[in-house]
Amino acid sequence: MNLSVSEPLPPGVLRVTEVLSALGHPHAPVMLDDAARTAQQAADALGVALGQIAKSIIFRRKNHPSGDDAAVLVITSGDLRVDEKKVQAIVCADGGKLGRADADFVKAKTGFSIGGVSPLAHAEQPVTLIDDQLFRFDVVWAAAGHPHGVFRLSPDDLKRLTGAPVHDVTVPPSP
Repeated sequence: MNLSVSEPLPPGVLRVTEVLSALGHPHAPVMLDDAARTAQQAADALGVALGQIAKSIIFRRKNHPSGDDAAVLVITSGDLRVDEKKVQAIVCADGGKLGRADADFVKAKTGFSIGGVSPLAHAEQPVTLIDDQLFRFDVVWAAAGHPHGVFRLSPDDLKRLTGAPVHDVTVPPSP
């Protein structure tokens, strides 16, 4: 599961490792042998339920009265889809629209490439929301700044580390 200790960690993983350490988080990132660009790939590599993958989805807030062009990070359970209307109602309540973020925007705002976006250690602080459905699990895994890097935490750790509010931001699962 892990890369050789002698191999240097990628810069994004080093950044995440430093932030986790500074915040007193007990679990350092681990490097997977195979890429985990999707929640399913990460779940398969870790041998955990798909919902235990805390996937980081970046949106773009446009035309906001503040004039910002902010990244909006939604951290959700890997087995659920984000309901963009719910997210827009929360982060654009005083105006603006929520839109899709392309790879260049994600990289510029977060410092990470799509498929490795961590919930913390961003280049610019995003507007962040945590999906309440992550709290179905005692342990979740999040990207650590690289498609091969992940780290372990609890949903409560995620809330503490990011300072983000918890909301219902997903599409209800089909029966």
